[in-house]
Amino acid sequence: QLQLVESGGGSVQSGGSLTLSCTASEDIGSNACMGWFRQTAGEKREGVAQINGGGENPRYADSVRGRFTISRDNAKRTLYLQMNTLKAEDTAMYYCALVFTINGYCLRFPRDDFKYWGQGTQVTVSS
Repeated sequence: QLQLVESGGGSVQSGGSLTLSCTASEDIGSNACMGWFRQTAGEKREGVAQINGGGENPRYADSVRGRFTISRDNAKRTLYLQMNTLKAEDTAMYYCALVFTINGYCLRFPRDDFKYWGQGTQVTVSS
C-alpha cells in the first residue's frame, strides 16, 4: 500500500515562511496528480494547491495564490509546498494527497477523488 509522509510543519510568526514536503513510499512516476489540502477543527477540508504528474499546470486556491508554490520532484518521490507571507488564517493541519490518473493530469481543481492521503502536518501561524 502506497504511503505518503508529510513533514516541514511548525510554528511561525505572521509574514514568515515554511516549506512542506510529502514523500511517497514507492515510485509514483509521472502518472499521479498530487495536491495539498488543509483543515482546521470544525471546518471543511480545503483544497490548497494541485499539480499534474509531470509538474506542470499548478493550480491554487484563491486564498493562497501568489503566496504558495507547489512543486514536485518525481525522482525523489516528493511533493513540496513553499508557503510565504504566512497569515494567521493559514493555520491548519496540512495534508498531501495523490491519485493516479491518465497521463497524470489533474484536470479539475480541486479533485475530490484522491485515493492516498498522508497523516498531516500542523502549521501554526501567530499574529
